[in-house]
Amino acid sequence: MVFVLHSDVSDKAQEAFATSFEEKGFQTIISKGTEHTAICLIGNTAMVDMDHVVETTDIVAYGKRVTEQYKAVNRTIQPEDTLIRLGNNEFGPDTFTVIAGPCSVESEEQIIKVAEAVKKSGAHLLRGGAFKPRSSPYSFQGLKEEGLRLLSLAKQETGLLVVSEVMNHNHLYMFDDIDIIQIGARNMQNFDLLKEVGMMKKPILLKRGMASTIEELLLSAEYILSTGNNDVILCERGIRTFETVTRNTLDLSAVVALKQKSHLPVIIDPSHASGLSSYVAPLSKAALAVGADGLMIETHNDPAKALCDGAQSLDLEQFDSLMSDLKQRVHLEKRAM
Repeated sequence: MVFVLHSDVSDKAQEAFATSFEEKGFQTIISKGTEHTAICLIGNTAMVDMDHVVETTDIVAYGKRVTEQYKAVNRTIQPEDTLIRLGNNEFGPDTFTVIAGPCSVESEEQIIKVAEAVKKSGAHLLRGGAFKPRSSPYSFQGLKEEGLRLLSLAKQETGLLVVSEVMNHNHLYMFDDIDIIQIGARNMQNFDLLKEVGMMKKPILLKRGMASTIEELLLSAEYILSTGNNDVILCERGIRTFETVTRNTLDLSAVVALKQKSHLPVIIDPSHASGLSSYVAPLSKAALAVGADGLMIETHNDPAKALCDGAQSLDLEQFDSLMSDLKQRVHLEKRAM
């Protein structure tokens, strides 16, 4: 159940209203939009006379019952799109933000070279894996803490803010200088980890699990928002189907569905979706066309020698060409890039 408040209600009155329900055993979520504030009740709301509350409480404009299990991420709770600001970068309505970089941080020379190149091409943020979840225990697992140090160095050298994946809540203390914390597909339903990052004051990039439904993705995002962090970016990275030509199957319809059901920004990872570098540019343009808020693209200075996922990585020239094409298309759509 959600109560939408009048626009001129003070913070003190909002908190008092929420507290009155918390004292009755409900959990509350206060969602502040650009035009109004909504207070969501979580619990057995069948006992709440919604009409009576609306009629007898001056600060309440109207009430709604929310049937979906996810509440805080629900567009019913917050009709306006969420805009996440991070430095000079934005994720959300009327923006198209590009994150680029290698699958894995391999060396200082590699990450600095890639960072300088993608920045010159117009990327907004640098990505790089320090901790790598791999299917085989014998595959390269990342440079771990050293990889995070090198990402920080690249950030200092180029000014690009950085994105990196955390695999374990015990590692979060190492991520102080990481600007966006990524939760990978394999950890999408690691609920303890989701609750821990929910208590952080940093944007969280949440990837859809390779065999997860849209509702499961939204419920995972709900864990983060319900713990206090409203800055969540959803990422569609392809799902596992019976198709074998590509690594995964990119679900472009997920962008449309997620934007109808939720107010959170949605980006596309075309690299993991296809597993093939030749597919990345066409899928990136499709993501823009379908209304995604941005992209995460794997880019490497020498994909043939990459320690991880070289086959799906663009080289620096390919990335520059794609960015030139995207800039023209974004300009035609009059979106910020």
